[in-house]
Amino acid sequence: MVASIKFCLLGLLGAVAASTIPGASEIKPTVASALERRSASCTFTGSKGAASAIKSKKSCSTITLKDVAVPAGTTLDLTGLKDGTTVIFEGETTFGYKEWTGPLVSVSGTDITVKGASGAILNGDGSRWWDGKGTNGGKKKPKFFYAHKMINSKIQNLYVKNSPVQVFSINNAKELTLDHVTVNNADGDSKGGHNTDAFDVGSSTGVYITNPSVHNQDDCLAVNSGKNIHFTGATCTGGHGISIGSVGGRSDNTVDTVNIENCSITNSQNGVRVKTVYGATGSVKGVTYKDITLSGISKYGIVVQQDYKNGSPTGNPTNGVPITGLTLSNVKGTVDSSATNVYVLCASGACSGWKWSGVSVKGGKTSSKCKNVPSSAKC
Repeated sequence: MVASIKFCLLGLLGAVAASTIPGASEIKPTVASALERRSASCTFTGSKGAASAIKSKKSCSTITLKDVAVPAGTTLDLTGLKDGTTVIFEGETTFGYKEWTGPLVSVSGTDITVKGASGAILNGDGSRWWDGKGTNGGKKKPKFFYAHKMINSKIQNLYVKNSPVQVFSINNAKELTLDHVTVNNADGDSKGGHNTDAFDVGSSTGVYITNPSVHNQDDCLAVNSGKNIHFTGATCTGGHGISIGSVGGRSDNTVDTVNIENCSITNSQNGVRVKTVYGATGSVKGVTYKDITLSGISKYGIVVQQDYKNGSPTGNPTNGVPITGLTLSNVKGTVDSSATNVYVLCASGACSGWKWSGVSVKGGKTSSKCKNVPSSAKC
């Protein structure tokens, strides 16, 4: 009799836990999870799905977002998730229109998994904001996805389409893997997409971006600060290249140990790019570009410059952000006839310890404006 009463009481607790999570269309609590007031699986859908998911995010170990329509001016706020939470995007996630800075999605936590189901799309419908100015003016445009303070976590198989401006902001992350992420902003080529960086990394340690596919209108990768950053197997099209920097002028201005390997860069302004800020302080050390293929580059095949200021070069490099231990190995390809093969502009004594081998960029012009090029490099 006692055992029977105990079983009924536990069942009642499970039913109560399920009923207290609004907007969840499918909740399957176990006895253990009911006692913890945390259900095993929650699915949120439609126009109320975002609000319901935000309200109930700490009550679900698996959060499925199916065809969720996020209201205008609202962040799909999945920050502070319980350790070990899995977030799954299904169908098409859409976002209402408003001029604001975003982000549209934000996730944080420890041992978090964010993944896209087969065929799932996060559709920013960026053309509603695009005006050719990006973050430099015109309409206020929301950034897409904040992966801030994600610890020992992973993001995989996400398909992001037509971000209004920058896509993934990775900040204060530790041991974060992004695998097989697609950024498809191809429509922005003809419709005014601008500043659509795919991956911006800052103040993070241990970031592994593997096998991304990117078509955008700015940097495929931009490492502004951080240590032990890896970018491998990337296909980058239409943007500004794979970049370090610009470094300088922020609260954290140290880049230490970045490995960029087995990547192709096509139909882009630049290929390999390292830029530091004029008059700033900081450091760039231990950056490696290995097995990089270039084609259809319209501006610079390889560019290293220490004169970046307000988005434009000054022509006068400064030594406050030294670039040491820059390794280029097997970087090959072609640029347009109007482009420059290699451009290196260093301040006196500010570039050292470089190792370049197997570097061959052809098809364009040879620069006459290079300065202070380390002996192992060729401009």
